[in-house]
Amino acid sequence: MKNIDMQIWISGIINDSKRTAIPIMTHPGIELINAKVSEVVSDGKVHFEAIKALDERYPSAAYTTIMDLTVEAEAFGATVVIPEDEIPTVTGRLLSSYEDVASLHIPGLSAGRIPAYILANKLAADNLDKPVFGGIIGPFSLAGRLYDMSEIMIACYCEPDTAKLLLDKCTSFLIDYCKEIKKQGVQGVIIAEPAAGLLSGEGCSEFSSFYVKQIVDEVQNSEFIVVLHNCGNTGHCTPAMIETGAKGFHFGNKINMVDAAKECPAGTLAMGNLDPVTLFKSATVAEIKKATFDLLNATGDYPNFILSSGCDVPPHTPHENIEAFYEALSEFNRNR
Repeated sequence: MKNIDMQIWISGIINDSKRTAIPIMTHPGIELINAKVSEVVSDGKVHFEAIKALDERYPSAAYTTIMDLTVEAEAFGATVVIPEDEIPTVTGRLLSSYEDVASLHIPGLSAGRIPAYILANKLAADNLDKPVFGGIIGPFSLAGRLYDMSEIMIACYCEPDTAKLLLDKCTSFLIDYCKEIKKQGVQGVIIAEPAAGLLSGEGCSEFSSFYVKQIVDEVQNSEFIVVLHNCGNTGHCTPAMIETGAKGFHFGNKINMVDAAKECPAGTLAMGNLDPVTLFKSATVAEIKKATFDLLNATGDYPNFILSSGCDVPPHTPHENIEAFYEALSEFNRNR
């Protein structure tokens, strides 16, 4: 699916009295095709098959690639552990000084598992008839995985030159990666920047949004939009998120979704924010159905709202709960 005017797509959502849903969800598709998480994060074809399985089963308005916050760090040389059925994790610390950062090589797009993710985006774009959003990590979250999360927080205030040099290098790589994702024909990208929620609002603006905006400015146009995800934001980072100029903002379950939607500018999307663990994975069918209704009713005055999970729906989420989520949406729309 190519050459969609995404501004018209956004306007269509905003002007439609019916609500739409785009959960961030790949793991249930992995289980539908009886694959392992380790296969999906390493093989672009299997990754696509998981997305395709979700497309065949659920009426999402768009689809997302898996939210893997290790693939870019691995490309830089970080050590990544890839369990069979859990999300990969970065272990150890790649960088520990200004000198390490100064000598850090910015990798090419053939490094690590990057080619597998590019292939997954291409296959999804070529074969699905709904918009597809690729995914990349945000600059600050990537820097934290390379420098250690606690240490990058300290560096922001005690060694800002080190932090900003690393952020410059991370951003340069992410711009190249995002441009390549765009070339595959997908309609947008979700930038996952959860670590920025650990910063103050001013810190988020200086050490995250300043760099995210560089990515937005390079890639966003009428055919490709950026959605900024920050599930660490409790409300204190929302103005900084909006500074980036992204066309969509995706919020985690820690925030009041009504307050978040209220702050999002006209013409942008406000997405979120049902808890992926306590609701999607662990609640009863009745509980998630009620929570979905409650959120839809609470956000009724905000036409730019898109119903979503607060973050990536985790492995082993019952399909009955996902079905209840969509049933609640359908029932809500019938009564509009």
